Amino acid sequence: MNFTLKSSTAIVFALAMSGAPALADMDAAKAFLDTEIGDLSVLSRADQEAEMQFFVDAAKPYAGMEIKVVSETITTHQYESEVLAPAFEAITGIKVTHDLIGEGDVVEKLQTQMLSGENIYDAYINDSDLIGTHWRYQQVRNLTDWMAGEGKDVTLPTLDVEDFIGTSFTTGPDGKLYQLPTQQFANLYWFRYDWFNDPKNMADFKAAYGYDLGVPVNWSAYEDIAEFFTGRDLSHMGVDGEVFGNMDYGKKDPSLGWRYTDAWMSMAGMGDSGEPNGLPVDEWGIRVNEKSQPTGSCVARGGATNAPAAVYAVTKAIEWLEKYSPPAAAGMTFSEAGPIPAQGNVAQQMFWYTAFTAATVEPGLPVMNEDGTPKWRMAPSPHGAYWKEGQKIGYQDAGSWTLMKSTPVDRAQAAWLYAQFVVSKTVDLKKSDVGLTFIRESTIDSQHFTDRADKLGGLVEFYRSPARVQWSPTGTNVPDYPKLAQLWWQNIGDAMSGAKTPQEALDALCADQERVLSRLQRAGVQGDLGPVLNDEQDADYWFSQPGAPYAKLENEDEEPITVSYDELIKSWQ
Repeated sequence: MNFTLKSSTAIVFALAMSGAPALADMDAAKAFLDTEIGDLSVLSRADQEAEMQFFVDAAKPYAGMEIKVVSETITTHQYESEVLAPAFEAITGIKVTHDLIGEGDVVEKLQTQMLSGENIYDAYINDSDLIGTHWRYQQVRNLTDWMAGEGKDVTLPTLDVEDFIGTSFTTGPDGKLYQLPTQQFANLYWFRYDWFNDPKNMADFKAAYGYDLGVPVNWSAYEDIAEFFTGRDLSHMGVDGEVFGNMDYGKKDPSLGWRYTDAWMSMAGMGDSGEPNGLPVDEWGIRVNEKSQPTGSCVARGGATNAPAAVYAVTKAIEWLEKYSPPAAAGMTFSEAGPIPAQGNVAQQMFWYTAFTAATVEPGLPVMNEDGTPKWRMAPSPHGAYWKEGQKIGYQDAGSWTLMKSTPVDRAQAAWLYAQFVVSKTVDLKKSDVGLTFIRESTIDSQHFTDRADKLGGLVEFYRSPARVQWSPTGTNVPDYPKLAQLWWQNIGDAMSGAKTPQEALDALCADQERVLSRLQRAGVQGDLGPVLNDEQDADYWFSQPGAPYAKLENEDEEPITVSYDELIKSWQ
């Protein structure tokens, strides 16, 4: 994506980049506020200038320093890299190279820095899914102590950590903040609002299934809707081509792992209740003891990765992919499958990332009305047969600033200034307007997003709703995200391809996870925070204990339930 800066800002940034005599720092800041931020800030102009003055003053000891930071490639980070990084340089004199690479590559670089102690990057935008890794290995600076100590003089007085909506995801069991969110997005249910409200579709669905077509509350209703729309003739609505009731992806590729570790099992109801993650058993099926030490992944050790609820979850995903999705979907990766619903022939998608919102509201798409409103909506994810009140129901990605202890203090301080610049209240509303990945309550509640809400298909309503706390990233039960995450796509890929049954694949997955846990236990590299595996017991022993893992239900086909989307939105307000 290319962002075009208005001319006067571009001149200021060009001067800074060229080595020509720079304008006064606050002149650069004011040019940035005039031409890039404008009215898109929750702060008054005076308060914006006060924040900019802080960056000008705090950056003086680091003027001329060149720092490197890295993130995955999504719209929000492209904006940071292409617009905010040069603005920061013009204002502070600190040159930032903000690299954009694949998500897996970010984790690999971070892992290399952890293992070698070599300072590869001065700061990482690293998913909060690694919170359990960071807390146990203690190789990242905890920001609570940093802001009170070595980072105190370079911490923005108006940073307002309480305004961030995702800090529960980046806080360890010790109560310390290890990462600071810079973008967030959830996976929600996506559907064609226009198709669901068409009188003929509504009447035909009611005649066929005996209940109203609406947002599915549970997986049974989702399945009925998928069946109803797959192959349906929608020519009366001007829809050409074959229609499908589900969209997903199934290629044996690293992104297949995200499809499942991103809380698919929690949506089925595999884990325990708790916010932000289930305790003692989380959505990866990993059990921890009262000291937060992992004790097992397989049912035999009290885990749930191969429990009946997990088998049900994988079985349903495969069944819906085969029966109700475009034939090519089974061979697609995450990035290949993402744009498909916007092409106009998909009725609904259970597992849709709100990061796709910006690309799905482009004018001229088959899923957009001429007035700029979408023909689709997003809503809470339906839950599976094992789900119980109090369990999480979906995933929220929280890409977060992370400072490694192996980064020299002065470089970490300069990088921390840049990190705060791109999440500051001055900047955040504009950045959110571009990327639609909300991190601040003040931004979500702004008049700007009240005015823009009807163009965003329910995104604003979701983030303002009390329901959003049921969506969360991977939590602290996972002791080494890089080592464990790669096991998921390899094993579940065997189930997707038919090489193994879901039960066989999940038996292999939990055994592989326990081998990693056992190695961590023997190595002692995580000290008193590392795994301590339970002895194996008969499955019935664990099924008879409170909470997860749960015994197989006699009937996994619940009575289907739907709800009116418009009534649902009213209930949030």
